[in-house]
Amino acid sequence: MDQQIEASMPRADYVDILKRIEVSVESLQKDYNCLSASIEAIKRQVDVLGDTKQLPDGIGERRAPDDLNPSSPTRALVTSRDLLDSNEVAALPRPSSSPSGQVYSSDKKPSPSAHASSASSSKIILTTYTGQSGIDPVALIWGERDPVSRGPVVVSRTRSTFGRRNAIGAHGGSYSIYHALAVASKDLNVEHKPDFTNTEPAAKIGPFPQWSDPRKIVAMDPWGHLSPWLFTDLVRREHVDIRPSIAITKAHMKLPELEQSVRAGRLIPDGKICLNETGELAVTKFAVEPVWFLPGVAERFGIDEGILRRSLFEYTGGSFPELITRGDIKLFLPPIGGLTVYCFGDPAKMSDPNVRLALRVHDECNGSDVFGSDICTCRPYLIFGVEEAVKEAQQGGSGIVIYFRKEGRALGEVTKYLVYNARKRGTD
Repeated sequence: MDQQIEASMPRADYVDILKRIEVSVESLQKDYNCLSASIEAIKRQVDVLGDTKQLPDGIGERRAPDDLNPSSPTRALVTSRDLLDSNEVAALPRPSSSPSGQVYSSDKKPSPSAHASSASSSKIILTTYTGQSGIDPVALIWGERDPVSRGPVVVSRTRSTFGRRNAIGAHGGSYSIYHALAVASKDLNVEHKPDFTNTEPAAKIGPFPQWSDPRKIVAMDPWGHLSPWLFTDLVRREHVDIRPSIAITKAHMKLPELEQSVRAGRLIPDGKICLNETGELAVTKFAVEPVWFLPGVAERFGIDEGILRRSLFEYTGGSFPELITRGDIKLFLPPIGGLTVYCFGDPAKMSDPNVRLALRVHDECNGSDVFGSDICTCRPYLIFGVEEAVKEAQQGGSGIVIYFRKEGRALGEVTKYLVYNARKRGTD
C-alpha cells in the first residue's frame, strides 16, 4: 500500500507528509505526558486533603513495557519468567533526568475502617515501571556537591509519596519487616509519618569532598542525617515523606573491662573522654542504615549493574521486582543490618589529615560481645579497639570503632554455630 501511495505522488510530498505525521505524534505524546502529570498532581493533593484513598489512584492492571514483555504487549502483568530473562535484564531502560509516566487505578474504594490501619485494596501492586503514568520520581543526582541539587532519598510508600520514590526497598533495614507486622496487626497506621521535632544531629558532621564523588561513597547516604531538614519545602509543599537514614547522638559508655583498664593504667581518666575511675567514656554515636548506590556497588565488585540487580532480585525470593522493572532507580535500601560508629574525642577530627586516627572495624558477635561466650575472642578484640581509640583521642587524635550488624561476617548465627560444631568434632 505504501508503495502505491508513494508512486501516485512526488517523493518530496510523500516525505513531507511522513514528517508532519511524526511531528503530530510527538506533539500528542508531549500533551499526553503533561496531562498525565497534571492529573497525578491533582490526585496527590486530593489524597492528602481528602484523606480518602489508600493507594495512588489507578494503580492496577496496565500493559507492561515492551522491552520487558516483547511477546505479549497487551498482557497486564509481567511474569517471573519475563523478569528473569537475561536479554530483557540487559534491555533495561537507562536512567533519565526527568522520567514521566502513566497512572494506576484501583477498582474498589477502601472502607474507612480498612483505611485506618492498612493500605490493602482489591489489587496488589506487584511492581511499577519506568515511564508509567503517575510515576514521577524526585530527581536525585548521586554525588552532586550541593545537597538540595542532589536531592533526597525517597522510598516511602505512603499515598502522597508512592509515585515520587527514587529508591527501592524500605527504611529501617531488617527492621522494616517488623514495621510491616505492625501495620498488618493494625497497631500502626500505614500513613503514619514520624515527627522529627528536636531530633536533629547532636554533632555537626561534614560536608567532606568524598560526599560529592559518586565513586567514593556507595553504601550509605552521606546526607542521611540531615534529610528531613534539608528538604522541608518538598515535605510541606508536595507532602513527600522524607526520612533520615543516619542519626547522631551523644552518650556515655560503661563496660566492666574499662574499669579494669583504668586500674591497670592502660586508660587514664581525664574528665573529658575517660570521665572517671570506673572507666566511663564520653562517646558520639552514629547509627547508619544502608543505602546502596547500585552502579557504585556493582563497580566495587567488578560486575555489571544488570547482573547485580538480577542476583539481588532472585536471591531475595523475588522480593524487590523493581530492581528489574525500574532501571531508572539507582538506589536500593536493602533489608539488612546497618552499622554504628562510636567516636571518641572531637568528631571534627575524624577527617583531619593532620591528626592520627585509631580505627577498629568490628563485625557483630552476639555470643562473645554481649554474652561473653568463650568459643571465640571477639569481645576482647572489641575492648582492645575501644581502649586504643580512647588513648588516641586523649593524645589529640581521633578514635573510632565501627560496629557492623552482620554476624559472623554476614554468615549469620546459624551457619556460625554449625561451624563451631564442626570444629569441635575435628573438622573445619
